[in-house]
Amino acid sequence: MRFRQQMFSWQRRFRAAAVVCLGLGILLSLGSLAQDSRRAAVVLDINGPIGPATSDYVLRGMQQARDAGAEVIVLRMDTPGGLDSAMRQMIKEILASPIPVVGYVGPSGSRAASAGTYLLYASHVAAMAPSTNLGSATPVQMGGMPGAPEEPQQPAPKEDEASGAEGDGEVATKRRGGTAMERKVLEDAVAYIRGLAELRGRNADWAEEAVREAVNLTASDALEQNVINIVAENIDDLLAQIDGMEVRMERGTYTLATADLQIIEMEPDWRNNFLAVITNPNIAYFLMLVGFYGIIFELSSPGNIYPGVIGAICLILALYAFQVLPINYAGLALIILGLAFMVGEAFMPSFGILGLGGIIAFVFGSIILMDDANLHISIPLIGGTALVSAGLMTWGITRMVRLRRTPAITGVEGLIGAEAVALNDFQAGEGRVRVFGESWRASAAVEVRRGQKLRVTAVKGLSVDVEPAGDFPPAS
Repeated sequence: MRFRQQMFSWQRRFRAAAVVCLGLGILLSLGSLAQDSRRAAVVLDINGPIGPATSDYVLRGMQQARDAGAEVIVLRMDTPGGLDSAMRQMIKEILASPIPVVGYVGPSGSRAASAGTYLLYASHVAAMAPSTNLGSATPVQMGGMPGAPEEPQQPAPKEDEASGAEGDGEVATKRRGGTAMERKVLEDAVAYIRGLAELRGRNADWAEEAVREAVNLTASDALEQNVINIVAENIDDLLAQIDGMEVRMERGTYTLATADLQIIEMEPDWRNNFLAVITNPNIAYFLMLVGFYGIIFELSSPGNIYPGVIGAICLILALYAFQVLPINYAGLALIILGLAFMVGEAFMPSFGILGLGGIIAFVFGSIILMDDANLHISIPLIGGTALVSAGLMTWGITRMVRLRRTPAITGVEGLIGAEAVALNDFQAGEGRVRVFGESWRASAAVEVRRGQKLRVTAVKGLSVDVEPAGDFPPAS
């Protein structure tokens, strides 16, 4: 009995010691992870056109880096540009970030064009890999309705007139924009990038030229002209070069300590990948078409359920994508009008006029649907969809023509020419016949015997006129 009590006592002590050791291990592991995260450089990749999915990925990644207490955030870029709204969201986050943000154009062969140039100027440290370039920051597709008349180009003021002093009379070559809307957007972009350049102490004149004239610089030229701070071969070289550099933060001057940092590359999660898929202009366009056709099929044949459910889901996803994409509503209206015309052709044949007009409206609407140069719908996709729609419309028209030429097989019209069998010998030219399994009162201008094959020639109320359709049956 005493031995058993000692065994229970040793078991309790062993369990308590195991729990304590496990707790200490967890605490040490958490402390080690926290220490590693504080001494980490988080790398976020911006690849391809900048859109809502890119903005969501960068903003969420910067938030996770702040939660982990990272030392520095590196935005590794290779982008042709993208949406102004998405770019400004990321720049706001960079300017308010308590963690230094390093913009890095890399690896070699990459570029930071258009919106990428703005992001590089907004970063606390700007760096590029060899054989990279930046620039071409001119806003494109700047508002206006398709086909709207352009305002006349205003002549640029002379330099001496602009300065108010006597000069050599040369005309300034700064691009001002051809319309009021272009000038408005262009001057806003110039002021925005000059403000970023002045905040970071970089070349503001070249930044303005990149917006007005879409000029570009290589990495070595950018370093020479004070557009960037560093040319680095890779992330390790970048972190080694910026170690000890002082950057201007919202809270004041901060000295970077980036030597021997752990590099953590944060990949996009499923949510970012999903947003990237549905906000792709081609995918959003396809979802819209599937949504429209699904709802049309459901309305034309109620009760199928599947077309309506699939169409509604696809249409809602497409509308969400269009909400964050730079769509032209005139283009969207033309697409809807084109689809309506093509459907109308199927239900109300107009010998192809409605269908042809619908295809034309559909194609032009698809071409002008997207406003941004880096986010546009593929021309082969537009052409293929238009051909499929034209094929469906042609099939519908031919079916309608064929149905019109087919004799009626139901109702009064269906009885004309139908075969009948005499149920009795006609007396005084009248008797009864069987037509389509029904007994009808009939009249004939000739003698009719029981069982004789007849043909209906006319329908008069509840009786029919018949005539012989074959030989008389043999006499029994």
